[in-house]
Amino acid sequence: MKTAAALLVATAALCACGKVGPLEPAPGASMPPKTYGQTSAVDPQALIEPSTQARPARSDELLQRSQVREPDPFDLPPAGRQSTNDADVAPPPPTS
Repeated sequence: MKTAAALLVATAALCACGKVGPLEPAPGASMPPKTYGQTSAVDPQALIEPSTQARPARSDELLQRSQVREPDPFDLPPAGRQSTNDADVAPPPPTS
């Protein structure tokens, strides 16, 4: 029991000793060169921030009122199957 408590305290102390502050290159090292087409040199903070593609923005916009869905011209029956049912045929688009 005492060994587990000592191990827990040692682990907590080891986790608490991380550096908190801006990132900098190691002494004697330089930042990576800018890539082809890049307009400016990158800073360490920009290197660790995920891109929009890696973490896309989330849209939480809910439907506020019922709306009729527009017909989808790409919602077609599978190849080789002929549509004989009126439910399979998309309604014509509204004329306005």
